[in-house]
Amino acid sequence: MAEKALFRDYLARLTAVAAQGDAREESFYAPLADLVSGWAGATKVEGVHVTTLPKATEAGNPDFRVWDGQQHIVGYIEAKAPTVENLEPVAESEQLRRYRGTFPNLILTNFFEFRLYRHGALVATARLARPFVATKLGARPPLEQADELQTLLQQFFAFSLPRAYTAEELAVALAVRTRFLRDQVVAQELAEEEKAARGHLLGFYEAFRTHLIAGLTLDGFADLYAQTLTYGLFAARVRAGAEFNRRTAFACIPHTIGILRDLFQFVSLGDLPPQLEWVVDDLAEVLAVADVKGILHQFFHEGKGADPIVHFYETFLAQYDPAERERRGVYYTPEPVVSYIVRSLHQILQQKFGKADGLASQGVTLLDPAAGTMTFVAKAAQVAVDEFVSKYGEGSRASFIKDHILQNYYAFELMMAPYAVGHLKMGFFLDELGYRLGPDERFKLYLTNTLEMEELAESQLPGFASLAEESHKAGEVKRDVPILVVLGNPPYSGHSANKGPWIRGLIEDYKQVDGKPLGERNPKWLQDDYVKFLRFAEWKIARPAWASSA
Repeated sequence: MAEKALFRDYLARLTAVAAQGDAREESFYAPLADLVSGWAGATKVEGVHVTTLPKATEAGNPDFRVWDGQQHIVGYIEAKAPTVENLEPVAESEQLRRYRGTFPNLILTNFFEFRLYRHGALVATARLARPFVATKLGARPPLEQADELQTLLQQFFAFSLPRAYTAEELAVALAVRTRFLRDQVVAQELAEEEKAARGHLLGFYEAFRTHLIAGLTLDGFADLYAQTLTYGLFAARVRAGAEFNRRTAFACIPHTIGILRDLFQFVSLGDLPPQLEWVVDDLAEVLAVADVKGILHQFFHEGKGADPIVHFYETFLAQYDPAERERRGVYYTPEPVVSYIVRSLHQILQQKFGKADGLASQGVTLLDPAAGTMTFVAKAAQVAVDEFVSKYGEGSRASFIKDHILQNYYAFELMMAPYAVGHLKMGFFLDELGYRLGPDERFKLYLTNTLEMEELAESQLPGFASLAEESHKAGEVKRDVPILVVLGNPPYSGHSANKGPWIRGLIEDYKQVDGKPLGERNPKWLQDDYVKFLRFAEWKIARPAWASSA
C-alpha cells in the first residue's frame, strides 16, 4: 500500500532529524508538510498546498495551513515537539482551546500522534508510532496505527464549510475568526511594528489616533481594524458575483468610499504579512460559501424587521464581544422609537413649517451627527419616499431618490465599523426602495468627529489621503451646508473624550443665563457627549446659510 510506504519514509525522516541531537520543533516541519502533501497526491486529492505559518508568539498562529493555493482552506495543523508525549494536557491549554474554538478543522500532533478536532470536538485519533523510539533510542519506530491515520487524514481532507449558513451560524463563524484576528493577529502585528517604529498597520493607527479618535489605544485600534475588515468583506460580498475571495474584494468596494478602498487596497492587493493573510483568507472563504444576499433578504421579508443589515450586525456583535457591546451601548434604537421620532418630525415639518410634503419637501436638508448604523436616516428616507410616491406616483421614484435623498440627507459617524455597516445598509436599503447606487454614487455618510471643526491636511497623512478627503467633505457640511432637521440618538458619556476647544467653547454658552453664570453644582454633566451633540445641533440649525467658516 503506497500510503504505508509513505508513512515508513516519514518515520525514517523524523528519526534522522532526531539523530542530529539539536533538533527543535521546527526541525520536524518539513517531513510533516511533505507527508500531508504526499498523502494527498497518493490518494488523488488535487491542488493541495501546505504552508508553514509564521509564529510571532506562542499564542499566535497554528503551524500549518492546508489549502488549495487560491481560496479553499482545508484546515490547520498545530504541531508540538516529539518530546511532548502526552497531547491531552496540550489539547486543554488556553492556546488550543482558542484554536479549537476558531478553526473548525484542526489537527494537533507531536509528529507521531495525531488528533483531529472538528468544530472543537475530538473526532479521531491515530498514533503512528512511539516517539521515544526515534528520539531516545535513535531507531526508526515500527508502524502502529497506519489505518487509523489513513482514516483521520481522509476525514481531514473531506472537510468543507457549510453552504447553507443560517444568519446566526454565519455570525458565529465570522465572530470567532474576527476575535482571533483582533487578539492574536492584528494586536501582535501592531506590537511588532511599534517596536520597529514602522509598518502599514501602525500608519493606520497613528492616523486614526492623531486625527480622528483622541486617546485611541493599540488594543482599541486592533478591535476597530478587525471589525472593519470583517464588515468590509461582508459589504464586498453583498456586491460580489459568484466568485469571491480576499483579492476580488477590492473591486467590490465602491471607489467613492475612499477610506474602505484604502484599507482594502492593502488587504486585497498589498503584500500582507503572512500572519494576517491567512486569517483574512479564512474569513473570505466563510463569506464566499454563504448566501449573504439570501440571508439579508430573508431578514427583510420574513419578520426580522426592515433593518436586516443592522439586525445582522447586532447578531454578530452579540457573538463577537457581548461585554464590549454592552459597555459601549452598541444597541440600535428600537425601530418603534425611531419610527415615532421620524414620523413626528415629518408631521412637524408639515404642520409647523409649512412644508406640505414633510421630509420629502424640496429644500429640506437633514443630518444625523452620530449616525451609527444609519437607522434614523434610513427611516427618514423611507418616510420621504413613501410620501412622495403616495402624492406623485411611482414614475419619478428613482429621480426623487437621486435628486433629494442623495443630495440633501447627510450623516456623520466616528467609528469605522458602524461607518462600514452604514454604507452597506444604505446601499441595500436604497436597492430595496428601487434605486441601485451607480459606480460614482454614494450616500453622504462621512467618517468624522462631529464635535471637531479642524480639517485634516493631506500632507499630514502619507498613504492615507482619503481620511483627509473625508474630513474635508464633512467640514463643508459642518460649515457651509444649511441644515433644517437634525435627528438621531447621540452617545451618552459622562466622561467625554471630546474636549476640543471648539465644542468646549460652545458649551460655555450653557453656563450662563441672561449673561450671568449658571452656578451649577456639578458642571461635569454639561460635558456629557449627548449635551455636546445637542449643542452642536442647536449651533448648526441656527447657523445662517451665508455664514463662512467658524
